[in-house]
Amino acid sequence: MATFILARPLVLSPDDRFLPLPSSGLRRTSIYTSKWSCSASGKPKPKKFDRLVKKTQTENRRDTVDPVGFLAELGIYDKAFAQFLRERHKAVKDLKEKMSGRFASLMEVSSGYELLGMHRHWQHRVDFMEWAPGARYCSVIGDFNGWSPTENSAKEGLHGRDDYGYWFVILEDKLRDGEEPDKYYFQEYNYVDDYDKGDSGVTAEELFKKMNDEYWEPGEDRFVKSRFEIASKVYEEMFGPNGPQTEEELGEIPDAETRYKAWKESHKDDPPSNLPPCDVIDNGKEYDIFNIVDDPVWREKFRAKKPPLSYWLEMRKGRKAWLKKYKPAIPHGSRYRVYFNTPNGALERIPAWATYVLPDADGEQSFAVHWEPPPEVVYKWKNKRPEVPKSLRIYECHIGISGSDAKISSFSDFTAKVLPHIKKAGYNVIQIVGVVEHKDYSSVGYKVTNLFAVSSRFGTPDDFKHLVDEAHDLGMLVFLDIVHSYAAAEEMVGLSLFDGTNDCYFHTGKRGYHKFWGTRIFKYGDIDVLHYLLSNLKWWVEEYQIDGFQFHSLPSMTYTHNGFASFTGDLEEYCNQYVDKDAVIYLILANEMLHELHPNIVTIAEDATLYPGLCEPTAQGGLGFDYYVNLSVSEMWSWFLQHVPDHEWSMDKIVNTLTSNKQSADKMLTYAENHNQSISGGKSFAQILFGGIKEDAPGSKDLMLAGCSLYKMIKLITFTISGRAYLNFMGNEFGHPNRVEFPTSSNDFSFSLANRQWDLLMDGGLHSNLFSFDKDMMMLDEEKKILARRAPKIHHVNNSNMVISYIRGPLVFIFNFHPENSYEKYSIGVEEVGEYQVILDTDEIKYGGLGRLKGDQCIQRTINRRADGLRTCIEVPLPSRTAQVYTLSRIMRI
Repeated sequence: MATFILARPLVLSPDDRFLPLPSSGLRRTSIYTSKWSCSASGKPKPKKFDRLVKKTQTENRRDTVDPVGFLAELGIYDKAFAQFLRERHKAVKDLKEKMSGRFASLMEVSSGYELLGMHRHWQHRVDFMEWAPGARYCSVIGDFNGWSPTENSAKEGLHGRDDYGYWFVILEDKLRDGEEPDKYYFQEYNYVDDYDKGDSGVTAEELFKKMNDEYWEPGEDRFVKSRFEIASKVYEEMFGPNGPQTEEELGEIPDAETRYKAWKESHKDDPPSNLPPCDVIDNGKEYDIFNIVDDPVWREKFRAKKPPLSYWLEMRKGRKAWLKKYKPAIPHGSRYRVYFNTPNGALERIPAWATYVLPDADGEQSFAVHWEPPPEVVYKWKNKRPEVPKSLRIYECHIGISGSDAKISSFSDFTAKVLPHIKKAGYNVIQIVGVVEHKDYSSVGYKVTNLFAVSSRFGTPDDFKHLVDEAHDLGMLVFLDIVHSYAAAEEMVGLSLFDGTNDCYFHTGKRGYHKFWGTRIFKYGDIDVLHYLLSNLKWWVEEYQIDGFQFHSLPSMTYTHNGFASFTGDLEEYCNQYVDKDAVIYLILANEMLHELHPNIVTIAEDATLYPGLCEPTAQGGLGFDYYVNLSVSEMWSWFLQHVPDHEWSMDKIVNTLTSNKQSADKMLTYAENHNQSISGGKSFAQILFGGIKEDAPGSKDLMLAGCSLYKMIKLITFTISGRAYLNFMGNEFGHPNRVEFPTSSNDFSFSLANRQWDLLMDGGLHSNLFSFDKDMMMLDEEKKILARRAPKIHHVNNSNMVISYIRGPLVFIFNFHPENSYEKYSIGVEEVGEYQVILDTDEIKYGGLGRLKGDQCIQRTINRRADGLRTCIEVPLPSRTAQVYTLSRIMRI
């Protein structure tokens, strides 16, 4: 039986929002077996179409889920390791399914910062949420409440502590004297956009009247005011005291059309009405389908109406009106901590999600700082992220030691003075070390205490945003050296014993402590810890527009022995009982989340053990990183410089180390030296080669020349022979002569070596010459796209002559490492017939060399003679300890 329903606009009723809880000295041998030949391959180049088809097939294959897919590609055949990968893949699926019981998606898992910590709520209050499952009581204490542990505490029930250990505290804004509280829940405030908007003076009663007059048609609102009027009248008519008392009196109920016609006839003399003219006609079908006949004009008019929210927004006030009426519950800049009552007693902690932390006067205790600057001064982004280049020229830096003075430098100083230098030097990425808050400055920033906070030593969060914004304006990406492999063990400022228990964020027992560094190891298998760590990564990308991460010291987290073991290359070492599967799974989830969040994000793995599949897609059983760091390169150079006379250097050793993994060469990040070579007692290469030479000492000029020559050659071959990413530590581009030494008790907390001597660039001497070479080396890649090309063809390696030559793209690189022998006409094979011209010579006078190549020697014609397996060659002059880069300037027909 059809029923008659009068359609009317819906009225929104108040409804409270529900808050949903939401380097280690390892012995390394590459596990990859690769072959390389000293003679060029004679195979014809594949056609462009064939290459495109092959590329497409590879991409399609990598999109297909195969837990062991990358093994066949890399030529790895090991049943035990393949089984380990399958079990790990199942563990990832099980973990995601377990997460789905609490979170809608992986992206929601990584969005914890949207709820946890301090957040301004539109109902004139601040909400605080913290995870502390071992606590019995939670409150927020600080300057704003006289450090009272009882004034702002979590309440009992739903909005207090949930079953997962999340505490919820509401800090109500305080009414000013003489002010009355808002009467209606929708009288909200806009803190950002409408600062100057005050009280409009329109009361809620006036607004309701205006809404009735302008929105409702005459007569429509009577059903809103009395929602059950029709129903009650029908009920009264049928079942009231004047209605039928029995079924016999009720009689047989006519069909809908008959009843409607009878009703229409009885109301034919009624006055005109503005109510919706809807006629419901039963078509008599068994399943009671009916038609609604209405007025087309009324229908269009009804559809054009919008909900009455637009009227309610007239009650919305700006921050100016809010400041007039309320005092903020916790003002911007207020110091605070979280207070817990635990089975072991009362504790005060820095909130785990605090975004700004300041030490107190004596440096022993820290305070979280509520960072909510007024909207008129809050930092506003000006520049978009630059596109990710095909090759990365990374400038690694530390903010604190970036100045010339013996003090901690700031974000503002770095932005004004160092960023322009980096741009001038030709780098397209800056990678910042130690920017996350840490208590111990001498740890270089690796003993992190507060993962969501920018280090207060260098400035405010807005200062760091300005730095990133200016770097983007200069076309440079910004990477962070992120430390999720361990955390500081301090209890008062870090996460150790955060809620009074030893297993809140970290493992208990030996597994929870790094064996040699005294740091804590995260409990990576816990969903709430993953919630914290994944949210931390997304926080830096969303809040500070970070473009990529280098994951520091992966062996510390992926092995229960923290990477301090001898690795032979046997695959059993990567799937035995010492592998922390939970940590490996976290890295997979982190890469999946980051690349879904921002497809152009760059992730770099710093793993001395070269874990199999570091840079393979997660769908194919890999860990999903974009690049991995080849740590063995810098260790080789350091060993050679300090322990092997340069006339005994092995060319085979150099080439094999620089090209140790040909199958993943395009994902390799190399450096001659990074911060490890010059920090805390170590020596930089410049210090080893020429740092201690006195200008007036006998033979000093020759020693200086030899050192500078080797320095340039080491950097050039490392830069051009390896992968698509190269890194340089701040100052090494001009051969900084001193090591870095952070202030510690051993040096009486001196800052004398915790800086960079930028004035050395102004003297026009040695350091200025080295900087000119490094800059031209970067420009060579900018113009010739060296790093973005395929791996080089290494066709000449001669240990007795100490000569190395290889071809990469259109360029021929030739190195003579011999400390004494120079060669007038040295035959080097080339692929094309024509004239080859020198475009970079390490011996040029402007680079601090002797300029032994004269003008006519800089152009060489090919000779019709096979050499190095190639059909033709050039005979080039090779002065000792020099390197040249040739390009084909003119093609000649045979």
